[in-house]
Amino acid sequence: MYDLVYNESLKLIKRKRFYVVLLILIVLIPLFTYAQFRSAEVARSQIGTDDWRTMLQQKIVDTQNRLASSRIPPEWRDYLETQLSLQQYYLDHNIDPSSPGAVTFARGFMDQAISLFLPMMIVILAVDLVSSEFSEGTIKLLLTRPVKRWKILTSKFITLFLFTSLTIVVSLLFSYVISGIVFGYSGWTMPVLTGFTFSADTLDTSSVFVLEQWKYILMQYGLGWFVCMVIGAISMMISVLVRSTAAGMGIMMAALVSGVILTQMAANWEQAKYLFNVNLQLTSYLAGTLPPIKGMSLPFSLSVLSIWGIISMIVAYVVFIRQDVR
Repeated sequence: MYDLVYNESLKLIKRKRFYVVLLILIVLIPLFTYAQFRSAEVARSQIGTDDWRTMLQQKIVDTQNRLASSRIPPEWRDYLETQLSLQQYYLDHNIDPSSPGAVTFARGFMDQAISLFLPMMIVILAVDLVSSEFSEGTIKLLLTRPVKRWKILTSKFITLFLFTSLTIVVSLLFSYVISGIVFGYSGWTMPVLTGFTFSADTLDTSSVFVLEQWKYILMQYGLGWFVCMVIGAISMMISVLVRSTAAGMGIMMAALVSGVILTQMAANWEQAKYLFNVNLQLTSYLAGTLPPIKGMSLPFSLSVLSIWGIISMIVAYVVFIRQDVR
């Protein structure tokens, strides 16, 4: 198995897919850093102070003013009420939720990247692991080797999981190192609130506890790793089924983008919560953000994604082992 995984790793590197992912991260993370810096500067200039308590109080007033409008849809009102509760909780407990620093940037990066950006990076790695064998005509040579088909596919899965894990680690390192040039490298022990739950779609803070930011980030990036693993498994299934890199890429990109749209538009379609692409924003549960559809929770989303991942692997194995190669 080691030789098979080593061979698959060489093929993945030779196709330069992983280099593409690294290049995207190197180019975009500085842009995200600059955007965050500009956003902080604009906020300071508008409020006219660097005092975070004053800035947070202004955010509370802004949220209250928006809630005063009678034209807000019910689901958006629920979201704003949740945000208001969070903001007031931070103020009452003297915790700055936007304290500058590379660690805080890395935390914010994962919050924003977990549902679309990082899954797209994994799709780039995974979608042609099998389909490229067909397009390049190497599938016959691969399957005529004295190695069982399930071992070949397993080696591809192991390779994908290794490079997925490496992508998550590199994302954390790049976001920390690059943003630290601007924001500084402090903030590992800054307190972060977590443990938020929802009861009847209202925020429940009875179980909230304070966690050092480095522990929170470990939880965050662990959830990001899990999401990317599931996306990798689904991408592999698509790669086995369609045998076309372009088609597989199109299917997965459409699925990911539609998931982002559904989380904004499907609040009243409860059956949508069983779709994998609606359950990718796992870190929002840690931060106390209202789930997009009623009935969703962290255990629920983990279960849904696990089922999708397991089914995808089963389908991939069954089809790969039984399919004819001409």
